[in-house]
Amino acid sequence: MSHVKRLYRSRTNKMLGGICYGLSEYFDIDPSIVRIAWVIFTMLGGAGLLAYLICWIVVPEEPFMP
Repeated sequence: MSHVKRLYRSRTNKMLGGICYGLSEYFDIDPSIVRIAWVIFTMLGGAGLLAYLICWIVVPEEPFMP
């Protein structure tokens, strides 16, 4: 049985919605790199802000694991 990777928003490691940390976990990179890239995209015309809001709505929060 193969493990399927899923994109989730983080419940614990978040600054706003947990999108950047979720993306960093999915792509196995440092969350700071994703956050910096998102800020740069936001400053270059605002597309980053719109994309973040859409991801916040569309990407589910990670399942609760006690």
